[in-house]
Amino acid sequence: MMSGDAGLVEALDRWRRWLADERRLSPHTLDGYSRDIAAFLTFLTGHLGQVTGLSDLADLKPGDVRAYLASRHREGLAKTSQARGLSALKSLFRFLDRQGLVHNAVFGVVRAPRLPISVPKPLGVEEALETLAAAGDIQSQPWMAARDIALFSLLYGCGLRLGEALSLTRGTAPVKGESMTITGKGRKQRLVPLLPAVTEAVADYLAQCPYAGGKDEPLFVGARGGPLNPGVVQRQMRRLRPVLGLPDSATPHALRHSFATHLLAGGGDLRTIQELLGHASLSTTQRYTAVDGAALAAVYDKAHPRAR
Repeated sequence: MMSGDAGLVEALDRWRRWLADERRLSPHTLDGYSRDIAAFLTFLTGHLGQVTGLSDLADLKPGDVRAYLASRHREGLAKTSQARGLSALKSLFRFLDRQGLVHNAVFGVVRAPRLPISVPKPLGVEEALETLAAAGDIQSQPWMAARDIALFSLLYGCGLRLGEALSLTRGTAPVKGESMTITGKGRKQRLVPLLPAVTEAVADYLAQCPYAGGKDEPLFVGARGGPLNPGVVQRQMRRLRPVLGLPDSATPHALRHSFATHLLAGGGDLRTIQELLGHASLSTTQRYTAVDGAALAAVYDKAHPRAR
């Protein structure tokens, strides 16, 4: 629960509604932001020696914010979590400023922790294809084997996030010969072409699935017919890793990375890949150039006569 005086509590409620309705942040991000603000207010209560109100936020100095960041660092909070917390605070203070409640530019002079550049770790082409082929081998039920093959085919064949694939309904299931509209982060929609292998895998799964469902029912279901839990999918990937000799970085999301990297290696341009992945910024997509560059270097070192 967030603490503070009545005016601050009301302002926080309005901020959350704005994030959900106007910014269209996901429930997961909203929960993270709420935890970040709650942690900040709890710190301020001890730091200032009183319950925090709007006037206290208006009087904050850079030293107060740095003391908070230092306390989070001492707690062992990861730099990515620290950066997200700072982003939440900046969002809140911008909102309060626009609402005429708090005018304080303190977060404009406090820098976020420098984050290490995260380079995606895709599977090789053969590894990705073997993963799709073996996805059903570790299932006892034929229909669940077909389900896993269809799901992994969507992740690798269309570059979907796991959450995007699991949010599909019977009515939005991939259909042969068509493209598919995907609703991604921030509820932004993108058009994704469909490979025959993907639509065939989904059709095979639907033909075997013992649970009937209307167009609004989940496409991918669990053993009892309810929505398939992402944890189940992640567990299946963990079970596949030792079977195929895959590294720990082989996760369901790695199939999405593999989709992008293999497209780039095959001559795809970054702008097209950006659209297919649903990245808001090209800089996010550009991480794949580092991955592909590493692969090219490995090929060079292995094959070029001057490399030895």
